[in-house]
Amino acid sequence: MELETAIRSRRTHKVFGAEPVPAETLAELIELATWAPNHHSTNPWRFRVLGPDSLARLKLATGPEGASKLDRAPTLIAVTSLTNEDAEVEEEDLLATGAAVYALLLAAHDRGFATYWRTPGVLRTTEGRQALGIPDNERFVALVHLGPMRQDAQTPERAPLSEILTTLD
Repeated sequence: MELETAIRSRRTHKVFGAEPVPAETLAELIELATWAPNHHSTNPWRFRVLGPDSLARLKLATGPEGASKLDRAPTLIAVTSLTNEDAEVEEEDLLATGAAVYALLLAAHDRGFATYWRTPGVLRTTEGRQALGIPDNERFVALVHLGPMRQDAQTPERAPLSEILTTLD
């Protein structure tokens, strides 16, 4: 798939097939994600692929209302960014981790998988962080839902370029 096509055609999916993404494919996707730009070469991103036990712990921390959303996709990856005492480095690392998540989404899309980047509040709580073993020196960035595509997703509207682009002298 050409890059422009991948960028324009990747969508957020909330319905997935039942088969988990194979471990080898997950490793390939995560390795590709680590090629995201990272100004200080700190490699701040951390990826946790949830298994049955960690998923059960996260569901318990989430509560009954949010737990069903965790069953949408057969594969979940929690992504965090290392914190840093230097606020500038921490901000750059956080943005680099966001870029890594997007690279992961594009790579998965290129392989025909459906994806959904979520930021559930439970992963900003002590209980949610403990459920996945996220230490205090990491900041939660994304819970990526990943799996076989089951249906097409709608194309969202985009703001016209005239609303978002300013050319400065």
